[in-house]
Amino acid sequence: MIKHPCSGGSAFFMRLIALSFLVLQSALLTAQTEGVAGGDGTVPDNQIDPVAPVAPVAPVEGIEATPVEPLGFEIRLGSGEDGEVDLGVAIQLLMLMTLLSIGPGLVMLMTSFLRIVIVLGFLRTAMGLQTSPPNQLLIGMAAFLTFFLMMPIGERVYDEAIVPLQAGEIEATEALDRASEPLKEFMLKQTRPSDIEFFLSISKSEPVSVDELPIRIVVPSFMLSELRTAFQMGFLIFLPFLVVDFVVATVLMSMGMMMMPPVIVSLPFKILLFVLVDGWYLLFQSLVTSFNL
Repeated sequence: MIKHPCSGGSAFFMRLIALSFLVLQSALLTAQTEGVAGGDGTVPDNQIDPVAPVAPVAPVEGIEATPVEPLGFEIRLGSGEDGEVDLGVAIQLLMLMTLLSIGPGLVMLMTSFLRIVIVLGFLRTAMGLQTSPPNQLLIGMAAFLTFFLMMPIGERVYDEAIVPLQAGEIEATEALDRASEPLKEFMLKQTRPSDIEFFLSISKSEPVSVDELPIRIVVPSFMLSELRTAFQMGFLIFLPFLVVDFVVATVLMSMGMMMMPPVIVSLPFKILLFVLVDGWYLLFQSLVTSFNL
């Protein structure tokens, strides 16, 4: 085998470079150590030795050290004798949370909100407006009109049930019975006797007086009566706008404009008719006077 003439010199040259690099690295480490430590190798006063333990701070005279306690949070539902948990409070709390969760449904189904929101929806459909007024605006209008109509009943509930309960004069169950009485009277005024008899027959209950009707019979009867009344009012709202659609469709047919959609032409006339007769005032007046308050 023929050996390359430069192979021995190249190996010697590489070893020399590696030795020089090690010597330079050792010199740099020595310089850094001497810069941190003094000439005798001790650490100066302005430097902190990371290995040496830190001495505790001496307490100041006249001030006592307060032990730091961990933060904690505790909820108690009540306790009886011998530290036992009172389950009655827990059950009442569970019933309260359940009532708050179904509260919006009770407001919509046991007040005037049901009839008002259905009639407003019929008006928007009869005029041919799909998104105006929007759903949020219709619900807001129905909510505020319901608040206006139900305010006297709310005042009775507050005076007869909430105030005595806060004063500690009655229990929660009695306050619930007192609060349901004004609301039941309102629903019975809007409910047809035939609907009440229908649900009494379904539940197989014996005939009772109006004052003794349970709330489980009054609420569905009220809902059925409200749906019927709301659809009757919606039909009456549809009639004038339906006449406008017939007239426009007939005129377009006689002019030979069969490809023109009648809805596009009748929409401005329906809006004009609604504005000229002051439709919003008539609608709100009909809704308010339709309830037997």
